Amino acid sequence: MADNPRKYVGIHNDVFAGMTDTGKIIRDAWVFGILPETETCEGWLVQGVEDLWIKVNTEWEKYGFLVSNLPPELKEKFIRIHDEAIEKAKQAGWTGGFELYGDHDDTDHTDESDIIDD
Repeated sequence: MADNPRKYVGIHNDVFAGMTDTGKIIRDAWVFGILPETETCEGWLVQGVEDLWIKVNTEWEKYGFLVSNLPPELKEKFIRIHDEAIEKAKQAGWTGGFELYGDHDDTDHTDESDIIDD
């Protein structure tokens, strides 16, 4: 497996149009200007996504991890980006319940769908 590192499929190719933990990290990176909104992270290695998560988390810390604490321009950007993502996800069949499945559910809801092996 070391010769074939796992890579992210990209937010637009991700399950339910990116309604995954990785997709949220990317959307939040867009909100904070860490990444341009054109960056899908397709082909990124797991370590790159983890590094991005650290940067996004550092930004959220400044606002107490609350959207309501964002300055108006960031709050508006957050709402726009996430509203667009929700609409795309609904068109892809997402109902909002995917994140609520627990270990007791017999259905396979692993998050491996957002990783590809090359």
